[in-house]
Amino acid sequence: MSDVVITVRGEHETRIAPERAVAHLTIRAEVPERGAVVERMASLTEPVRDDLISRKTAGTVVEWSSQRVSVWSERPWNQDGKRLAPVHYASVDVTATFTDFAVLSWWAGEVAERDGVQFGWIDWQLTPETRAAVEREVATEAVRVAMTRADAYAAALGLEKVAPLEIADVGLLSRQDRPEAGSPRLMARAAFAADAGPSAPPVQLQPEDIVVSAAVEARFVAR
Repeated sequence: MSDVVITVRGEHETRIAPERAVAHLTIRAEVPERGAVVERMASLTEPVRDDLISRKTAGTVVEWSSQRVSVWSERPWNQDGKRLAPVHYASVDVTATFTDFAVLSWWAGEVAERDGVQFGWIDWQLTPETRAAVEREVATEAVRVAMTRADAYAAALGLEKVAPLEIADVGLLSRQDRPEAGSPRLMARAAFAADAGPSAPPVQLQPEDIVVSAAVEARFVAR
């Protein structure tokens, strides 16, 4: 039998507990006087900022930032369809990175009760070092899966020797316009649970494991 070209796909995924949590919140001020909106914004932001500065000094916050400051005005309508006097708004987005999720739980409950603060969402992450190591392991295992499939196909045809010709992220070898998967990917979601117990934190965070996955396409020659 002449040489046979075998094209296969290999996939692998693993789950790992998150190591960091990036909390996103928005601080918003609303006042009827235009000149007072900035002052109101500062009074709402200052205690949150001071708290995060002290937490970073203590080591419970890795880093934090405030950005995307916005100021705008709107004229609302009343129930009779009449435009009312302008209302002036200001907002700023704040992010804070925690490594201690118990501390984050307490902080989330406290900060959410502050006037003008809207707690948004949490991004669960791995450290760059862990992420790089896990991505390498997952990609390696995806290649092994592809090799195992190629060996199985060759054995079914009565062929014994299998040699690699090409390997690529999904979509590159088959030239698909929109690959379904490729280089290792990370996915994480956050779950929240309220607990009314008197000794429990106001918000209990229940992070799901981060899913790291990889898929490859490989072409082998069997003889």
